Amino acid sequence: MSVDPSSEGTAGSPPVQAGEMKLEVVVVPVSDIDRAKHFYEGLGWRLDADLSPEDGYRVVQVTPPGSACSVIFGEGVTAAAPGSYEGLQLSVYDIDAARSDLVGRGVDVSEPFHDVTGIFHHSGEQGRADGPAPDHADYGSFLSFRDPDGNGWLLQEIKTRLPGR
Repeated sequence: MSVDPSSEGTAGSPPVQAGEMKLEVVVVPVSDIDRAKHFYEGLGWRLDADLSPEDGYRVVQVTPPGSACSVIFGEGVTAAAPGSYEGLQLSVYDIDAARSDLVGRGVDVSEPFHDVTGIFHHSGEQGRADGPAPDHADYGSFLSFRDPDGNGWLLQEIKTRLPGR
């Protein structure tokens, strides 16, 4: 893979440098584009694009606050079944403040939880222990919610990144 380090990045972001790979877009399968657009904008996500250049093809792009990665959904953008995605993860500084914000926006969000192993989390609801990780340990506290199609999102609390991350 060859990347031209002199290529210009989008406004406000540096270009991709040789050897780098930046996750910039995740495509999420939805059944009702306008419903999904309303939901994600209701989360406070920025609407970047809503384009329909031809019949049967529509691209909607939204970006969570502070994220370098956007989410795309629409018509003709994925063959995945609507609602089939699990483990889409967002990082937040304060899990309790994030939950309050989501509840205030009308989102059905879980209570904070941590995994019984103390690391990451099991799939689904298996291995969940009530409440945030002890002492709100970085990488240990989670929330979950679903979009209107059932795609599963997680929020993970991180106050201090591990070295090199």
